Amino acid sequence: MNDSNRTDPSDHPDFDPDRPSAQQTRAQTAPENVANRNAPGTEPGWERATLEKLAFAALNEQKATRRWKTFVRLSWLAFFVFLVWFAMHRGAATSNVSAPHTAVVEIKGEIADGADASAEFVNAALRAAFEDEGAQAVVLLINSPGGSPVQAGMMNDEIVRLKAKHKKPVYAVVGETCASAAYYVAASADRIFVDKASIVGSIGVLMDGFGFTGLMDKLGVERRLMTAGENKGFLDPFSPQTDKQRVYAQAMLDQIHQQFITVVKNGRGKRLKETPEMFSGLFWTGQQAIELGLADQLGSLDYVAREIVKTEDIIDYTRRDNVAERLAKKFGAAIGDGAIRTLKTIPAIR
Repeated sequence: MNDSNRTDPSDHPDFDPDRPSAQQTRAQTAPENVANRNAPGTEPGWERATLEKLAFAALNEQKATRRWKTFVRLSWLAFFVFLVWFAMHRGAATSNVSAPHTAVVEIKGEIADGADASAEFVNAALRAAFEDEGAQAVVLLINSPGGSPVQAGMMNDEIVRLKAKHKKPVYAVVGETCASAAYYVAASADRIFVDKASIVGSIGVLMDGFGFTGLMDKLGVERRLMTAGENKGFLDPFSPQTDKQRVYAQAMLDQIHQQFITVVKNGRGKRLKETPEMFSGLFWTGQQAIELGLADQLGSLDYVAREIVKTEDIIDYTRRDNVAERLAKKFGAAIGDGAIRTLKTIPAIR
């Protein structure tokens, strides 16, 4: 064939020099077709493989969830076992220290049932201190504004009993405050040491509360209280107080006050320089308390251990809440205690 018979593509009326030819188009699209054939989801059976992966992933997630739940349950079980174990060993442990030392039992904060300064905790610590052969004396380290006369009376009785049984001296060292029920406890000591600025005294008893009857009348609120017993609503803050009830309550307070006075007189003996105001509920500085015979002399814990007991080694027998018990109180006991306190209407005596 002659070259003259050949047709030049550029002579065609629809010729576009920028448009690729058919061969070029096939060459460009061929790799894309290969890539599409090799892309995920285009292989045979890809649906089944995907479902299997999803199923295995769900099973693994369920296993992890079950393991976590098991771990949490075992952790709570171990936690409660730990609580029970500490509850069974909540008393102050006896150390049986053979070396001579000064035993210390701290009475700090409000004296009340369930508090750190309760008869249960303090008496357990006292027994441990007295029973330790190495303890040359027991020091009551007091910093308390007072509290329950019942708890204080139980401590006082136990100190007197332990002193007679073990023949060991007891000294009270006052920090900031030793008032009311705290002084009730301190009176059992052989000697009381104070700082010149300590607050000492408040030998009295009180019962406080509120009466809302006048306010209720102004607001038009009617109190509907039904009782079986004439005095069952005694000291109800929403009911008026009768003269008979007031006299009865005062007689009860006077009796507890007299018990307090007797304990102080028995404990201090001839050292007491009684005045008309001594048992009126007033309180004094440490220096004034020494002048009145309510305390013996100035002195700190270190001074008593070094100069009085003659044993500078100090061992603390104070029974305190452990970590488990504090957690237990936060989780439940504190809530229950708050609810009970809210529901109480009879004022506390202190």
